Amino acid sequence: MNVEIINQFGEEYSLPPEFTRIGCRAIIVENGRILLSYEVNTGVYLSPGGGLEDNETLEECVIREVLEETGYRIRVIRPFVKVDEYYFRKLFVSNYFICEVIGKGEQSLTETEILHGVEPRWVEFDDALSVFGDYENISHDELAAQYKREFTVLGKYKDLIK
Repeated sequence: MNVEIINQFGEEYSLPPEFTRIGCRAIIVENGRILLSYEVNTGVYLSPGGGLEDNETLEECVIREVLEETGYRIRVIRPFVKVDEYYFRKLFVSNYFICEVIGKGEQSLTETEILHGVEPRWVEFDDALSVFGDYENISHDELAAQYKREFTVLGKYKDLIK
């Protein structure tokens, strides 16, 4: 199945990028709420996900990352969109999948995630859109870019389920 590719460019970028990071993220919606990773100590929300490891498929990556960050076991329903973000000399590729929860497991957080206080949060879908939609008012460039990406993807998801 072909997925839509969304390109986002920072104010400063160079092509070709000198560094590429590939990651996967999950969109998991139940009863009008979306599962997000929330950093208690920073106040940051993001769709659960993270970086692709060697010899791992994109689907394996999203399944592993969601379990590690949230403690939920998931099943991939289908690929959704891919976002290519170009900032400075970097390309961040985020592959989004529509998923569903199939069980509970154990979180396995990195030291940084523990420091940030990462925990799963079920958030009303429209509230999540509001949080991410405020990206223009965020002064930290990387976080603003992440929130713009999340807002764009969740907007596409909302259009899909109308």
